[in-house]
Amino acid sequence: MNSFNKAGLKAMMVLATLWLVSCTSEKEPIPDATVDATIWTGPNMTFTKAAGSDPTDAANQDRISDLVWLTRGNTGGQIFNANSEPTFDKNASPAGTEWAVGDISDAATLVFSPFRAAVGSPKDVVGKNLVLKLVNENILISVRFTQWSTGRAGGFAYERSTQ
Repeated sequence: MNSFNKAGLKAMMVLATLWLVSCTSEKEPIPDATVDATIWTGPNMTFTKAAGSDPTDAANQDRISDLVWLTRGNTGGQIFNANSEPTFDKNASPAGTEWAVGDISDAATLVFSPFRAAVGSPKDVVGKNLVLKLVNENILISVRFTQWSTGRAGGFAYERSTQ
């Protein structure tokens, strides 16, 4: 390699190093997604979908917001967002939501993920304190499931905070 190529290579390495250092140097931390969230602290309400009831009927959907309507089908499985999903997706439902196990007072330190990733098997959700995040609205809600029917009946119940 001639001296010109060595000098050019060396200059390129210096520039690449400077660029890398500038990208990894101290920067402002990424803000926590819950910092600017609206936290619903109103009185708790209870939602119940009876086993076997029609999930397409508005009475069997917890219409939490204009974008999130939680329900459960009668073939078993987990809850889904009837506003944007015809049925549940085991890995992603309910669409437009993220969940964390824990108390809403600890929201800034909780790890939010899709429902099943957060709670494990849906039938084991009863009695767990959860925080529901309505992703598009940036709203946090306390949720505690009180019932989960088995045998492909589609029933469930929970208590949640309100606005």
